[in-house]
Amino acid sequence: MYSRLFSASVYGINAFLVEIETHLDSQVPAFNIVGLPDSAVKESRDRISAAIKNSDFIFPAKKITVNLAPADIRKEGSGFDLPIALGLIAAMGIINYEAHQDIIAIGELSLEGTLRPVHGVLSVVIEARDKGYKKVLLPTLNAEEGGLVQGIDIIPVDTLREAIEYLNGDIEIKPKIIDVKEL
Repeated sequence: MYSRLFSASVYGINAFLVEIETHLDSQVPAFNIVGLPDSAVKESRDRISAAIKNSDFIFPAKKITVNLAPADIRKEGSGFDLPIALGLIAAMGIINYEAHQDIIAIGELSLEGTLRPVHGVLSVVIEARDKGYKKVLLPTLNAEEGGLVQGIDIIPVDTLREAIEYLNGDIEIKPKIIDVKEL
């Protein structure tokens, strides 16, 4: 089982896109993240597994391989929690990942499945818009910052479950819009 979703990371003040590929295999259970992840990204395995379980989904007892591409650039921070979790959920067939290739996801997960804000959202949203993406799924606490960028929809979510329900079309979330003329 395979999925491919997108996220982004910040290098200095600039952002770059990251393709998150997830593969599930019927081998001895393991959870590996490859593609030059730093320690915060490697630690996301524990946050993701707890968040998925505490969001009332079953964490798969399979060999899980997550590839963060491009593999030659170091990936830093906890902002990959949400897209990796969504990639895993998509690989399990709970989300139709092919229908969401125009969305970037970013956010840190708590163990209970709530989303915490991350750094660099403005750069990520600008890069996503400039690369032709239509939406950015991010923590509600980052929505004001992301909403400053015109020409892309900012979808604020509070929990992993809410993100999954939105992507499945079970709930509607209005994009966050900031009128920059009033600032």
